[in-house]
Parts: sequence; structure tokens; C-alpha cells
Amino acid sequence: MSNTMKSVAIAGAVAAALVGQSTTTAEAAAKEKCYGVSLAGANDCAAGPGTTCAGTSTVDYQGNAWTLVDAGTCAEIELPAMADGTPREGSLEELSRDLPA
Repeated sequence: MSNTMKSVAIAGAVAAALVGQSTTTAEAAAKEKCYGVSLAGANDCAAGPGTTCAGTSTVDYQGNAWTLVDAGTCAEIELPAMADGTPREGSLEELSRDLPA
């Protein structure tokens, strides 16, 4: 393979890597942390005291556990009402509801 062909191949590989990285960055930017929407053990991270990270929430819709969701959809996720009939909604900030005893 000639030096020119090698240079073209390397340039193509670098360009493909940069495009792949920008796509990943754009996908990450299109997500946001939504607290209080995951089922027990299905959170992405931050499940409060006594837990470590992903999959460690112990209560459905635990208010201090978050899941990544599409940006702008957190408050629109349909969740069952709380036991007293109060509507349950996701939040971009940690909640004090549905915490483990």
C-alpha cells in the first residue's frame, strides 16, 4: 500500500472516530436525570443513603433515585398515583417522597 493510500485510510479512520464521538456526545446531551420514575432496582444511579449506584434503589418510584430519560420528558412520564391519591410525577431534582423506611 502506498504512503498516499495509508494517509487516506488513516484520515478516514480519524474522521469516522470523530463523527462517532460527536454522535455519542449529542445523544448524552439529549438525556436528563429524572428522579422518582424508576422501579426498584432499575435506577441508573443515586439512590440515596445506604445504596451505591445503578440498580440499588429499593422502592418503586424512589424520590432520590434517578434514571436517564429523553430531555424534556421527565414531568410527562405517566406514573401511578400515590396511595393517598396524590399524583406522582418525575422531577429534575431529588424528591423526598417514596423513600425506603
